[in-house]
Amino acid sequence: MQSSKLTQTLSFGLDIHTGSGDDLQNGCIEARRIRNETNRLDKHGWEWDEIKSTVVDNANHVKNTSQLIVDKALGEIETYHDNKDDGWGRPYPYIDGLYPMVMNHEEGYRLFLNDDETVRFRISAEPRNHVKGELRGSPDHFERLRTALTDDDWRVGTAEIVHKHDEWRLHATITHKNHRVASKADADTIVGVDVNEDCIALAAMSRSGSVKDSVVFEYPSVKERRHEFFTKRKRMQKAEQNAFETVVQAEERDYVHDCLHKVSRKVVEWVSQFSDPVLVFEDLKDMRDTIDYGTRMNRRLHSLPFAALQDMVSYKADWNGIPSDEVDPEYTSQRCPRTECQHTERANRHKKRFKCCECEFQDHADRKAAVCVVQAWFEEQYGNVPSLETLPRIKKVRRAASGAGGGPDSHGCNLHSGVDRHGTLARPSQGAREELKSVASAVQD
Repeated sequence: MQSSKLTQTLSFGLDIHTGSGDDLQNGCIEARRIRNETNRLDKHGWEWDEIKSTVVDNANHVKNTSQLIVDKALGEIETYHDNKDDGWGRPYPYIDGLYPMVMNHEEGYRLFLNDDETVRFRISAEPRNHVKGELRGSPDHFERLRTALTDDDWRVGTAEIVHKHDEWRLHATITHKNHRVASKADADTIVGVDVNEDCIALAAMSRSGSVKDSVVFEYPSVKERRHEFFTKRKRMQKAEQNAFETVVQAEERDYVHDCLHKVSRKVVEWVSQFSDPVLVFEDLKDMRDTIDYGTRMNRRLHSLPFAALQDMVSYKADWNGIPSDEVDPEYTSQRCPRTECQHTERANRHKKRFKCCECEFQDHADRKAAVCVVQAWFEEQYGNVPSLETLPRIKKVRRAASGAGGGPDSHGCNLHSGVDRHGTLARPSQGAREELKSVASAVQD
């Protein structure tokens, strides 16, 4: 086991009793001015220490809050400087939108636990101007916040005030100081993860190399809605309706975020059934540098939230004590998983079907890639890959986010890998398409 600090963000609505939303709005407008001034001074070549002292001294916020807002703005600028050679633009000025107030607990804001277990808040919208009231939110978030307020192993950290969906909200962080996460070296089950634009595939393998189980969580509505939003934005840009364009961008972001959170929860629930698991992802940090499939496909793949979904899964796994690791993703989608073959060729894969041009092994392409991720992990850790001849049936589960565009959850079918225990085609007379459509009993979600 290894100790690590884990932080979670909790979201609450604000029922304001003293002060008003106008006070919070003025505070966010001042935060916007601080952020824009920080960006402007950096653009004029000021040293960051000089920027921070100058902007904080002239800000109309609690000093600690002003410092945190400047730190957030400098973080955006640092990201720009680290990526400007890759075409990243400088952070643009906020003109109409509000910038979040960033506050430390017991300085810029404070939370109080009542005897009836409700939670009161006090927010310093500006020096000596307090907004007070009660939080409202989900029972799960309230339970975690109460624990953080009463347990010495927990700490309530920074928070942001944002205006979202026509209401004021507090996004507060809580941190467990000594959370225990299992060591990947002690893992008994290695779960390979393959993230795609319309699904995430997982394959759980033992140290002996046998596949315990596998599943593909599909989320086609994300791809469909992203294309719909892209079309809307293009039409709005053509009609010069820029104000509506930002609304559509926010709607798209919220929809995708909701869907990815639901998928990541289901992934961690599925992984938790195995003994001492470790999640193994593909290292995607250089993915954009290697993608060049034409303008339309590049636009789709470059904008997909691969890393966001991986981060959500890894983050939720950490809270369940499950460690994560990464491997080089090279050729995981093209390589045959049978250890006696390992033939690698782009022609092996066609959309969702994998058929080895050498040994004629067939399988669902994404599930097969998840198996190859585990094999790559074995190779990196131990220098060898356990023998693998066959793969079990695969379970497909379709997930959908709430809101328009995503239908109700439905269940896929069980699919055979198309290979028998001897590594040959189970039914060579059948075509690959028919073989992959072999249906077993329905899977219950």
